Amino acid sequence: MYQVKTKTDIAAFLELADKIPVVDVRSPSEFNTGHIPGAFNIPLFDDAEREAVGIRYKKEGRTKAIVTGLQLAGNSMHLKLEQALKVSKDGRLLVHCWRGGMRSEAMAWLFSLGNIESDILEGGYKSYRHFVLNNLSVNKNLIILGGLTGSGKTRILKYLQEIGQYVIDLEGIANHKGSAFGSLGQPPQPSSEHFANLLFDQWKNTGQHQPVWLEDESRNIGTVFMPEEFYLHMQKNPVIVLLMDVKTRLPRLIEEYSCYSTVEIVASLMRIKKRMGGDKAKEAVDAVINGDFAKAVEITLNYYDKAYLFGLKRKEEKNVFLINTDSDDIETNARKILDMAEKIIR
Repeated sequence: MYQVKTKTDIAAFLELADKIPVVDVRSPSEFNTGHIPGAFNIPLFDDAEREAVGIRYKKEGRTKAIVTGLQLAGNSMHLKLEQALKVSKDGRLLVHCWRGGMRSEAMAWLFSLGNIESDILEGGYKSYRHFVLNNLSVNKNLIILGGLTGSGKTRILKYLQEIGQYVIDLEGIANHKGSAFGSLGQPPQPSSEHFANLLFDQWKNTGQHQPVWLEDESRNIGTVFMPEEFYLHMQKNPVIVLLMDVKTRLPRLIEEYSCYSTVEIVASLMRIKKRMGGDKAKEAVDAVINGDFAKAVEITLNYYDKAYLFGLKRKEEKNVFLINTDSDDIETNARKILDMAEKIIR
């Protein structure tokens, strides 16, 4: 006979998740808004069914809602069990719903009919989110890499990672390069909620004293907003700023963005029209239309450079370390940055 197991707290649950598959039994829309990275979605109810059960619960109470749930989900129970059998490992699964209540218990019972042993997350996804945000609010030994647009920060961070530094690519997690042009060529962005989940998935592997490299960002990366406490810690940690003149940065930016259509580039420029000023925006758009991409880039960089340097003044002066370079070589600039980081850490 099936018996509900003692529920597993979030810390132990995540340790087990390194070896045992996680099944999220919430509805598809709940899952798509945010979930434990790597989890499989085997929903007890689809979105319409969940709504119907919720309405019945509010109007007629718990028992009537359970009856409605059984009526709606009953015919598809065999499909859910088949899915569970496919994803289980050595006859085990980790299961959760929103609060760790009836949905996860019902699905754990169903899975037991296929001889699958299920550990249920105490407090459900809600406890996971609380755990994520608490952990992301802990200040660690961060080194922020800043610099003017087009100075190769992302490529430098990738190089640092290749030589053994611990790097978290915020823009990679957000599927956005940070500027008005940042969505070009990128897949859809995650929700801010799921961004935090993905960030935590990398953050949890860092030590308290191990330097963690991040790129300097606004709190929002495209439509994604970083957790507030995490972002505030970024502002309080040292930032190494790479300064490079426009002429040195131009070739990289032309190479990176000239592959996109005129329509896409103009649409991106229109997003910052008010901030650039109407005349400058028109001048940049005209340059793009006329095929003078270098001129358009220079005009746009003038806006972004002023905005970045203005934002830099908000940081504590003692935490800002400037590096001037006349080279566009990734390895050369990475070495300069590492030399500066060693001085800061000392």
